[in-house]
Amino acid sequence: LPFSTAANLCPGAEQKVVFITARVHPGETPSSFVCQGIIDFLVSHHPIAKVLRDHLVFKIAPMLNPDGVYLGNYRCSLMGFDLNRHWANPSPWAHPTLHGVKELIIDMYNNPKINLEFYIDIHAHSTMMNGFMYGNIFEDEERFQRQAVFPKLLCQNAEDFSYSSTSFNRDAVKAGTGRRFLGGLLNDTSYCYTLEVSFYSYILGGAASAVPYTEEAYMKLGRNVARTFLDYYRLNSLVEGPLAPTPKTR
Repeated sequence: LPFSTAANLCPGAEQKVVFITARVHPGETPSSFVCQGIIDFLVSHHPIAKVLRDHLVFKIAPMLNPDGVYLGNYRCSLMGFDLNRHWANPSPWAHPTLHGVKELIIDMYNNPKINLEFYIDIHAHSTMMNGFMYGNIFEDEERFQRQAVFPKLLCQNAEDFSYSSTSFNRDAVKAGTGRRFLGGLLNDTSYCYTLEVSFYSYILGGAASAVPYTEEAYMKLGRNVARTFLDYYRLNSLVEGPLAPTPKTR
């Protein structure tokens, strides 16, 4: 990333990696605006963005289904596949983008110098309001509780994010999704989420009426997702000491 001489980008340095993907379903255009908000914030001169660049490496695939987007498909790829059901065994011929991203993630997972700490796949939801997350269920209660930390912190930063709509599940129909597959592959220090955002509106706490989403509101959610990583790693002592007062990203 520009504007940074961070030690985590030096050859041989240990890296904490956040991997973000979007637009695996081509009709879910809000996911692109949320992802754009994340990217714009991370490459900005904002003090929080600089701290994040100094401590973390962000890998972002902003469009997992470019052929489906080009064709104007709602859910499937050029070949007619719902790519978010083929993570377990993607074909380099039928699901090339998925295959490439999965290979990269597995290479990082097998590299002792890399800790793949977060995977977030961004989607849009046609019936629910606000932003919310899906997470995984684990037998280990402590791991399950730790997984709830990031969405709780995001709820504090983003007024349109709903923790009450956030859910943790292992539905059989979702077994081939990125969130479910990688949640089973990666170790217990990795957190895998689907970030959903409404196609149409959000309700603020205590408000009686819904607020329509705009492109800027989607990007603001993305900025607040990025900002939440600082809160998470401060809580977990990777980022030491107070930061100088900075303007809120919202």
